[in-house]
Amino acid sequence: MTDLPQVCVCYLTRLSETGEPQVLLGRKKKGLGLGNIVGLGGKLEPGESAVDAAVREVEEESGLTVTADDLTPMGVLTYLFPHKPGWSQLSNVFVTDRFSGIPRESDELNPQWFTIAELPVDDMWDDARHWLPGVLAGRSVEATFTFGADLATVVARG
Repeated sequence: MTDLPQVCVCYLTRLSETGEPQVLLGRKKKGLGLGNIVGLGGKLEPGESAVDAAVREVEEESGLTVTADDLTPMGVLTYLFPHKPGWSQLSNVFVTDRFSGIPRESDELNPQWFTIAELPVDDMWDDARHWLPGVLAGRSVEATFTFGADLATVVARG
């Protein structure tokens, strides 16, 4: 499976003014996952490491700055789309609570803070409900999700 294209996703977290843990997500404005609420991230460029891609993608999609040293690797997810193999990919997952700047809208998404206790999983890719709460609670993940013919519903987990 190592021949699958690699992507990265980075979850920026903070405490709200009332002390509630929050995560920065955004509704996808174009490309794969259009309309879904997603974490910041995207494809690795040729020769780019997953960490370097996460740093670049966070800046491109939100205007925020993170450093490679501040990213905590939380695992790898394998996404399989048997009905559209070109969508299959390996996703490197990162989390950080260290960043600078003010989130701004990009051509990819409009970043918004969500309370972790009320993640918008019904508006995210179907797999997120199975692993994202754990990652945001500090548990690493290694899992495979196979999507059905509708290209949206998880039909198998491993």
